[in-house]
Amino acid sequence: MNRIDGVLLPELDSPVRDPWLPRALGWLSLALGATAVAAPGRLARLTGVDDLPAARTVIPAVGARELGHGLGLVAGRGLSAWTWTRVAGDAMDLGLLGQAMADRCGERRRRLALTTAVVAGITTLDLLAAFGTARARRAHARKIRIDMAVTVNRTPAEAYRYWRDVENLPRFMSHVESIRAIDLRRSHWTARGPAGRHIEWDAEIVDDQPNRSIAWRSLPGTRVPNAGRVRFVPAPGERGTEVRVQLGYAPPAGALGRAVAKLFGEEPEQQVRDDLRRFKQVLETGDVVRSEGSPEGISARQQIMQRPAQPMPSGIRP
Repeated sequence: MNRIDGVLLPELDSPVRDPWLPRALGWLSLALGATAVAAPGRLARLTGVDDLPAARTVIPAVGARELGHGLGLVAGRGLSAWTWTRVAGDAMDLGLLGQAMADRCGERRRRLALTTAVVAGITTLDLLAAFGTARARRAHARKIRIDMAVTVNRTPAEAYRYWRDVENLPRFMSHVESIRAIDLRRSHWTARGPAGRHIEWDAEIVDDQPNRSIAWRSLPGTRVPNAGRVRFVPAPGERGTEVRVQLGYAPPAGALGRAVAKLFGEEPEQQVRDDLRRFKQVLETGDVVRSEGSPEGISARQQIMQRPAQPMPSGIRP
C-alpha cells in the first residue's frame, strides 16, 4: 500500500460547506450599497432622517462600506472575516439610528423605528452567518486528509460491487460497527470512536461511476463531517485492481481528539491502511484471515479480537 496524490471532494476542501447565507447577505449588501450611493436623499426620506444635515454625507459612506462587504461575500473568499465586518457595520448603524431616534417625532420617528427593526433583523442574520462560518473554519482547520491505495487480485467490477454494497463495509472497517442502507444512495453509519465512544451519522453517495469510482459525503448535522472517494483502477500488467481511497474528515476534538486516538492505538492513517489490508483479504479469500470458523463473528472488529488458528498440541486428536 502506498500513499497517493489526489484532491478530495470539494465538500471538505472549502472552509464553508454551504455558503448560501453569506452569499445572500452579500447580494443584499450590494443592493443596499448601490441604493445608498446612487440615491442618498431618497433613502434619507425613506428612513426618516432627511432633516439631518449629516445624512447626505453619512448615507453614501455607509453605502460604500456595504458595497465593499457585498463584493467580499459574493466573491466567496474570506467569508468568515467578511461576515464579522458586516456585524461590526450593523453595530455602527444601530448606534447611529439610536442617536437619530432621540430627535425624531411623528412620521419620521415611525419610519426610523421601522428602519431600526429591519437593521436589527439583518444583524441577527449576520450573526448567524458569522458564527456559522467561524464554526466551519474551525472544522476545516482540524480536518484530516488521508490518501491510501492497495492492489487486490480481483477485477475493478468485482471490487466495485463489493464496496458499493455499503452493508459489506463493516466486514473490513474495524471502527465501523454497522451500516444500514436507507435507500440506493443514503445510509446510516454507526462507528466506534476513541475510548469506546459511539458516533452515528447519515451519509449519501454523491457520485457513482460503476466499476470506476464511488464518492460520498456526510449529511449536514453530523458531529464528524466527512467526505471521500474510492477509485477502482486496473493495475498495470493485469495484476488486478488498484483501490485508491481519498478521505477527509474533521474530528470533533481537533488535535486533542487525534492525540487521544493515538493513545488508544487508533491513528487515522493506520486505521485506513489496516482496513484496506483487510479489504484485500476479504476480496481475495472471502474472509479476514484470523481463525477457522470465525466463532466471534464476521465483522472486522470481531475478527481482530480472535487469535489465528494454532496447531493442536502433539498427542491430542480431534
